[in-house]
Amino acid sequence: MGDLLSLLPALIRGGLGNLAAYLAAHVLLCLLPAFCIAGAMAALIPKETITRFLGRQTPKAVSYPAAAAAGSVLAVCSCTIVPLFAGIYRKGAGLGPATTFLFFAPAANILALVYTGGIIGVDLAVARLLLSLTFAIGIGLIMALLFRADDSARDRATDALFSAQAAAGLSRGALAFLLVWIGLLLAGTLKVGLLTGSLWQFDLAWAGSADWQALLDRLVPYDASRGEEGVSLQGVLLIGLLGGIGLSARLGLENIEAGANGWTRLCLALVALTLLVAALSVQAVPGGLRLGLGGKFLGVALALAVLAWLGSRHLTAEDRRAWLWESWRFVKQIFPLLVIGVFVVGMIRVVLRPEWIEMVAGSNTLLGNLAGVGFGVFMYFPTLVEVPIAKMFLDLGMHRGPLLAYLMSDPELSLQSILIITAIIGRTKTWTYVGLVALFSAAAGLTYGAWVDGAPPLLLVLGIGGAMAGLGLLLAAANRFSAKGV
Repeated sequence: MGDLLSLLPALIRGGLGNLAAYLAAHVLLCLLPAFCIAGAMAALIPKETITRFLGRQTPKAVSYPAAAAAGSVLAVCSCTIVPLFAGIYRKGAGLGPATTFLFFAPAANILALVYTGGIIGVDLAVARLLLSLTFAIGIGLIMALLFRADDSARDRATDALFSAQAAAGLSRGALAFLLVWIGLLLAGTLKVGLLTGSLWQFDLAWAGSADWQALLDRLVPYDASRGEEGVSLQGVLLIGLLGGIGLSARLGLENIEAGANGWTRLCLALVALTLLVAALSVQAVPGGLRLGLGGKFLGVALALAVLAWLGSRHLTAEDRRAWLWESWRFVKQIFPLLVIGVFVVGMIRVVLRPEWIEMVAGSNTLLGNLAGVGFGVFMYFPTLVEVPIAKMFLDLGMHRGPLLAYLMSDPELSLQSILIITAIIGRTKTWTYVGLVALFSAAAGLTYGAWVDGAPPLLLVLGIGGAMAGLGLLLAAANRFSAKGV
């Protein structure tokens, strides 16, 4: 007990530091657009549009590839994908296709694959793509099979909930509004030279900037090898803006059905300001701050201007209120659980050491692959950071099999995302999904690791093909069995 009490201050500091770093770095250009996109999906897209491609009655040859294709363009992590998953699931997407989308987008989006190939090797990137696609569809099919009765009941419930909106159809203005939000998300998150470089730089004089940054570095240490990002002066400003958004949203969006007020307008202004500040490049230099304006800032600014024009000219007042309410509803449902999860992960990082994982993951064993999965779940690194972390593990002796298991599970699962998914689909479905992700990620690692160790590729392909064929036969039999009852 004494040891635990002596460790408690360090645990609390670790939790608070991880939370501060997360809020300063990831909520802004990832989660804020994600919440707005989810709200637009729920408020503006008719149910029939979602179910045409992702519904439970859509042919599986259409719905599951469509779900994977939709996820392939989004370079997002497990926390950011959850609001988008919630949006399509609430609007009528079948549990199976929605789960495929939830799995595939963080695990094997285009940017993650390119980055993996460049840092670690093309062979691992190809394995990540093929196994992620195969297992994402497999997990979705299993979830649809296990919970088909619940999915059918939810489908009927959404028919009643969104019937009036479905009859109205999707307007061009609403579609453009949604697409521009997606463009803003991509502009803020894609790591390409056009967006990350600075076109113009200028310095702001501030004699105490270096001292303040040094203080922040002591309070929230920066350690890239453990995925710890620290907090910058820009981050402190962004956390303050985020607090202002929360307060104004509570006062301006809670009763938005009655109409917008001054707090509503302040909230939207703060959201725009926060995204613009987050898109700046800010560095503490001797004697001041160096601000950089680049493609990211211009892209975000242009998207915000277009969104303001579309919202005022091509959305009705009812549509705007519905969008704001749905976005705020997702924030209330998801954000508190996200904060709790990030804080707990920060405490776990204090006591969990990467060396423990390296020690058990040096060979392609079941234990080694499960260790890679466990590390991905409990440490959690932001999107794309898992790739250089994986390179570090590889250099320290981790086998490439467990390495792939880690690369598939880290973007998929984190403590905070598990808490959030539970609030969306329930505890039973969530833990079934978690178990399937862990199982399939370990299986992917074992398969790829066996190939690295010299197993015949044809034998591995036949093994995977046989397993998926068996799954297909099981699904076909289950569908015939339940055809009259569901």
